Amino acid sequence: MRFAAIADIHGNHLALEAVLSDIRARGISDIVDLGDMVSGPLDARPTIDTLMELDTVHLLGNHDRYLIDRPHEKMGSWERLAYTQLEPRHLDWLRTLPANAVYREEVFLCHATPQDDETYWLDTVLPGGEVLMSSLESIEARAAGVAQSLILCAHTHTARAVRLHDGRLIVNPGSVGSPGYRAGKPHPHVVEAGSPDARYAILERAGDAWDVTFRHIPYDYEAMAALARRNGQAELASALATGWIR
Repeated sequence: MRFAAIADIHGNHLALEAVLSDIRARGISDIVDLGDMVSGPLDARPTIDTLMELDTVHLLGNHDRYLIDRPHEKMGSWERLAYTQLEPRHLDWLRTLPANAVYREEVFLCHATPQDDETYWLDTVLPGGEVLMSSLESIEARAAGVAQSLILCAHTHTARAVRLHDGRLIVNPGSVGSPGYRAGKPHPHVVEAGSPDARYAILERAGDAWDVTFRHIPYDYEAMAALARRNGQAELASALATGWIR
């Protein structure tokens, strides 16, 4: 089994196209999408149109959920702008998507954790804003009850692979379209990838184990940064252009 995992596109259509092109160039036809597809001050409509044409498993991320579970005036700034770019058919499609899924009986898929779509799993935010890797004990506690040998998660935009005591592997492929962001929960903090590349992962079964390759793909990030600036999102523009929040 060999497939690609994408996540956290956040309306960055150019980054998505670059990643899909790289996936095709490597002869990979199977893709799983871990959610947070269109919410963002960028190109929601072409992003979701591209994703709807893919024959793959899609999950509903927390920011996708915000587009369909609350009125427009109560959405965050990223959702409010993305919502104006979407048609009813797009929202209806989002409503059909699951929070979790099992891919080919061997891979468990979730957006953040198996329990909810907003909790950091492989990363922990300290009260002072430092973002550190979570303890193995806390990671394993949230993996309880998941029988699959490979578990994929997303949400934090940070590419990681964690091996559990029993041999199960948890992988976050990183973010296709948002290499940095500022958040207020559970404590104010920033996440920064350190480069503007689009990220995804290739997963391959190697005997009884899984081989993981993290891919960082260059694309026309300056165009996306310029679009974010035009839409009043200076910090996102910085992240898109550099991988840092400035």
